[in-house]
Amino acid sequence: MEESPKKILKCPICKKPSEKDRTRNPFSPFCSDRCRTIDLGKWLDGKYVIEGDEPIQDTEL
Repeated sequence: MEESPKKILKCPICKKPSEKDRTRNPFSPFCSDRCRTIDLGKWLDGKYVIEGDEPIQDTEL
């Protein structure tokens, strides 16, 4: 069986090369656990926002 060519991405945090294949890189699309943790921290700090029509009101929950 022939091995498929490696697909390389840029890590969204540090821009270093990162393998897309999760069997070779369990942190994909990040290059490392460190970059994955930095990204999670940005989500938790509210630095990333997904825009929508209107914010959900407490009464709707």
